[in-house]
Formats: sequence, C-alpha cells, structure tokens
Amino acid sequence: MDSKKFTIVTYGCQMNEHDSEKMAGILSDMGYEWTEDKAEADVILFNTCCVREHAEQRVYGNIGMLKPLKQVNPDLIIGVCGCMMQQEGMAQKLAQTFPFVDIIFGTHNLNELPKLIDEAKASKFTVVDIHEQDHEFDESMPIRRASKVSAWVTVMYGCNNFCTYCIVPYVRGREHSRRADDIVNEVKELADQGYKEITLLGQNVNSYGKDSDEKVEFADLLRMLDDIEGVERIRFTTSHPKDLSDNLIYAMRDCKKVCHQLHLPVQSGSTRILRRMNRHYTKEGYLELVEKIKANIPDIALSTDIIVGFPGETDEDFEDTLDVVRRAQYDLAYTFIYSKRSGTPAAKLEDPTPREIKQQRLQRLIDLQTAITREKNQRLNGAVVEVLVEGPSRNGKGQMMGRTAGNKVVNFEGDASLIGKLVDVLITEPSTWFLNGRLMNVK
Repeated sequence: MDSKKFTIVTYGCQMNEHDSEKMAGILSDMGYEWTEDKAEADVILFNTCCVREHAEQRVYGNIGMLKPLKQVNPDLIIGVCGCMMQQEGMAQKLAQTFPFVDIIFGTHNLNELPKLIDEAKASKFTVVDIHEQDHEFDESMPIRRASKVSAWVTVMYGCNNFCTYCIVPYVRGREHSRRADDIVNEVKELADQGYKEITLLGQNVNSYGKDSDEKVEFADLLRMLDDIEGVERIRFTTSHPKDLSDNLIYAMRDCKKVCHQLHLPVQSGSTRILRRMNRHYTKEGYLELVEKIKANIPDIALSTDIIVGFPGETDEDFEDTLDVVRRAQYDLAYTFIYSKRSGTPAAKLEDPTPREIKQQRLQRLIDLQTAITREKNQRLNGAVVEVLVEGPSRNGKGQMMGRTAGNKVVNFEGDASLIGKLVDVLITEPSTWFLNGRLMNVK
C-alpha cells in the first residue's frame, strides 16, 4: 500500500515557518511522508499570515485552486490554520467561501492536529476549532526541521506591545515566556543532533522573562546558551527598540557565539508617526540606541523594517525616515507600504495620502537602501569572511551557499561535504544582494 503524504504551504514570518515544522513533525509521527506535489498529497495545510493584506489575498487564491484536487480525490484533507484564522469571524467566512475545506484551526492548538484530522474524516462539514489563548508549550511536540544546519527555537509567544497597525497581539495572544531550562535543554539536544546555528524566536525577544518568576532576562538566556558545546552561532529575532537593554548589548558583545547581527525594526523615522504607531520611542532615542550598539559592537550588521505611508504621514515625516536610514546605515531593510488591518486602531485613522504618493516614497526608500547595501558589500571585496555552509547555491551546479555572521549570503565553488561546516571564503565579486567568493580554508 502506498504511504500517505502531506504538504504544507507557509505564509509569513519565521514563527509561522517554525509552526509548520511542528505540524510536519506531527504528521510524520502519524505515518505521513512529505511531498512537494499537492496532486499526490493526502493532507494539504495552509499556514496563514495576516500581517499584510496581500498575504490574505494569496491565501484565498491558492485555496480556491485546490477545489479540482478535492473533486478528483474526495478523501483529500485540506486544512487552513495560522494567524489569519485567529481574526474574529475569519474562520466562519472561510468555511462559507470554501466549503470543501475540511479543517480550520488557529495558532494555539497545533498539537491537536491528529484529533482534527480524525474528526474531519468522520464529518461531512468543516471542522472549526479556534482557541482564544495559547496553552502551555508542549515540550514533547515533534518537529520536522527544514534544515540540518540551522534550527529555530521559540523562546516566547505572543506580544504585549499593541502597535496600532499590528494585528499580531490579537491573534497570537499575550506574552508568555518558556522556562529557561527547557530552552537550554532543547538547544543541547539540537547540538547533539549536529545543528550548528540556532535562531531564537519571539515576537519581541527583548521582553523574554518579564512575565516569568524565574528572573532570567533575555541577556541572561544568551549567556546560558553561549556555553553549550557544538553550537557555533546564535541569532535571535525580533527585537523591539524600546526594550533593548544595555545588558543585552553587552551580552551580544561578550558572548562568543552570538552573531553580531541585529534586526531592529524602526518602522518610521518620524517621532510624530512613531507616536501614532504606539512604538514608545522617538527618532532621537532610536538613533542614540543605534550609536550605543555600534560603539559596543563596531562590526554589527543592522537590519530593519520600515512602513511607508502610515495614515497621516507627510512629506516631512517621510524625510525623517530617509534621514534615519542614512544615519543608521542598515545592511538590509524590509520595506512595505502600510497595509490596513481590520481590528487594529490604525484602521480607524484617516488616510488621505494617494497610493501613487506612497509608491513614489517607497521607491525612493528602496533606492536609498539599495545604494547603502551595495556600498557596504563592495567594502568586502578582497576580504576573507567566515561562512557557515547551508547547502547548494541557487546560482547553479558546483556552487555552495552559506552565510556570514552578519547574515550575508555567500556563494562559492564547493561540494556537499562542506554542508554544516565553517569555512573561510575570499570575496571576489560582491553584489548588492549576495557575495561571490573562493574557498580558502575549511575549519
């Protein structure tokens, strides 16, 4: 008898990617095998995101395309889960629009997937199971990790910040930190399994421990993990500027395995807009923080998120954003036009700026950041950088790909025996979005 197969389509952030790894682990334990081909799958799951409207529209379009598969194979289980389903009324709307969907569930009950599949097989109607709040983390939940080199580890769930544009606190719930010992044990197990790089995940990792009685701050957790043998690199995301403490900066500076790379979303360079966003810092305060980080960690690689066209943004506000980009000198910036999310305070704000103006601003921002990124990468021409090899390069046959501690992609000639190893690469051809080089040394 042919084995049962599954596939998962994931939208959104690293937290969603890691949730998909957990569901893949559960399905693997149930006897299912992974497939890339939806046509041969027995279970298809869409793990959704609701941060931007575009992601929602893609979900609707792709779910609709599954109807012919369901008609050919009535036993096919189609499930939709994730942040989008946690929004009020969304699950019911989706069930009505796509009655051929079998399971709809949220972000808080992934561990109940086997039960939901059994219920769907026994029911003629869509099984909807949305929990309002996260349960205790199931430390025994199996995980089928996408990489053999790098692993994500969740350190906390939820968010207490309630930025006016953001739907995350409403769909992910309030902050809840995992116990430090459980995180340490998970990382030790990953090190024993041969993982070389760990990325710690949280909607705001800087808040780690504030809801706990353990009195372990995020900086303390980094120091604990820095002592684990076998792990070569530690990263984390995402950091909120208002909670980035001196202690955390010093931990990044002093810990040998913590990468000198930081994602620090600014969202806007205008203090007035930041206030409307409920971000709890000013333009000046953010730039002072950047200066403090660079003074302690001169080789820091900074990245950021920026929203263009937030309701009420003027030309002057946008010029403030460009000023921050010039002064912060980011290595990379993720830039977006504001996306109105129903249920957030910002959705009620007047937004008189025409779409064309927002698009023009976005292009100016992209052009500025592209020039900065290109210039920063050009400085690496002729430099030897340490790279953790992840796998084959997208550039073609005979090339491998890895990342520097600063998270820059490096391509070079090599073979699969290098995967998971630290190597030295001489940069011979820097470009805007990646670096090409020549292998010099295997460590």
